[in-house]
Amino acid sequence: MATIIVVTSGKGGVGKTTTSAAFAMGLALRGHRTAIIDFDVGLRNLDLIMGCERRVVYDFVNVINGEANLNQALIKDKRVDELYILPASQTRNKDALTSEGVNKVLSELFERGFEYIVCDSPAGIEHGAFIALYFADEALIVTNPEVSSVRDSDRILGILASKSRRAENGAEPIKEHLLVTRYDPSRVNSGDMLAMEDITDILGIPILGVIPECPSVLQASNSGVPVILEDSSRAGQAYTDIVGRFLGENLPHRFTTPEKRGFLKRLFR
Repeated sequence: MATIIVVTSGKGGVGKTTTSAAFAMGLALRGHRTAIIDFDVGLRNLDLIMGCERRVVYDFVNVINGEANLNQALIKDKRVDELYILPASQTRNKDALTSEGVNKVLSELFERGFEYIVCDSPAGIEHGAFIALYFADEALIVTNPEVSSVRDSDRILGILASKSRRAENGAEPIKEHLLVTRYDPSRVNSGDMLAMEDITDILGIPILGVIPECPSVLQASNSGVPVILEDSSRAGQAYTDIVGRFLGENLPHRFTTPEKRGFLKRLFR
């Protein structure tokens, strides 16, 4: 039985799609058969970050509407055998996503032996976001270390607890994981950002990892490469740790304290 994981947040621009791409890639690198679905109908950025935008012929909505089958729409990643991408449509509106249609696609992915299905949710509280989280078994709540982002994430936690299929059926609640992006310990120390401990106190869910502010994130996205493949970068290492923790490894949290600068770094800062 596949595990459905939604990557969500209340606020846009916090790094959901970057996280979805890196997380799905990390699972596939560990040998887990993984599909990643873009639920952001009308915008569609996941294919750019995955570097497969020129290979999109059919999309998620085409499959839902019976205009193509799943085999035609799934794009196999060229770098990792176990990873497949299902892109969103750029020409439809979010109402094209129906619960029945999404459930049918997820069921077919189950039948094809996928272990993990990662759902890249749109930002905010709207139809596409509700559909993305409705079927979830687990959720990655992505937030920045700022008050407005954390507040919006708290709102999403309420929706996960009340409007998911698990909530409707009285089943075990969605397992929630907190992921803090664009974290800068030096700015935390100066009072410009919320500390990791403050965020966990406000949201009350366990933290899966911290992604440091890192230029490699933008560089990788522009190159169509999930940042987890940039294993020399701090962000790439942080996402690797996050996948490991998700899979049960006991790993210490890195990048949560200010970097110590040597004499030459201070001199040529």
